[in-house]
Amino acid sequence: MEKSLPQRSRAHQPRKRFGQNFLRDPAIIARLEDAIAPSDADHLVEIGPGLGALTDVLLQSGCRLDAIELDRDLVTPLLAAFSIYPGFHLHSADALKFDYAALADEGEQLRIVGNLPYNISTPLIFRLLENAAFVTDMHFMLQLEVVQRLTAEPGSKHWGRLGIMAQYRCQTELLFEVPPESFDPPPKVQSAIVRLTPHTESPWPDCDEAALETVVRAAFAQRRKTLRNNLKALLSDEDLQRLAIDPSCRAETLTLDQFVALASLL
Repeated sequence: MEKSLPQRSRAHQPRKRFGQNFLRDPAIIARLEDAIAPSDADHLVEIGPGLGALTDVLLQSGCRLDAIELDRDLVTPLLAAFSIYPGFHLHSADALKFDYAALADEGEQLRIVGNLPYNISTPLIFRLLENAAFVTDMHFMLQLEVVQRLTAEPGSKHWGRLGIMAQYRCQTELLFEVPPESFDPPPKVQSAIVRLTPHTESPWPDCDEAALETVVRAAFAQRRKTLRNNLKALLSDEDLQRLAIDPSCRAETLTLDQFVALASLL
């Protein structure tokens, strides 16, 4: 049976500055619920609950749910709708500045979900990756292009800093695409659902993440330039050749393993 969804209040118009596009399609919400599969044992964190369409189905699982909402005009209706659930806690805060570690009790793992505003999705994902150690998984609605970057493979036009650093921390999966008409108002871009599952044990336990970030950022500083030009302040041609990497190739041709090897030289 399809669940009834909260309707946009006449008093609340979606705000461009908050990147608000409210999910309203019951079929998409049901698919997202199936993908997340919440249970009463979970501690979920929802970023940007909006009108609460996803919040509603998550809470019906009996989970503990902390919701983070920036728009103060949505706080009162969210509290009115969901305060009946003992596990519901609403934080009127900026997701980019929020202290996620404070939500995780000692030894506890969080599950993070959200329909992320397109205008802050990339910096927010980098912020959340910093907290991957106490996160079981993350399910996000994002612009399709961002999901393609997160799940890209070497040699692809989408392969770059975001995908490399995400895949260094997590397994990444594009689950399904979401059309504009699933939202109110409809965005001008296609969306998709991505699942990020942090590695329980790092495939690169000896890698210095700060060095990796430095190498990757420099390598992709100007995508059309060669590694020789982009990395000349960090590594020499001889350094690259020691790892069987051609200094005249471009960054998008390198694998994550090769970037880790370059980081080890620093």
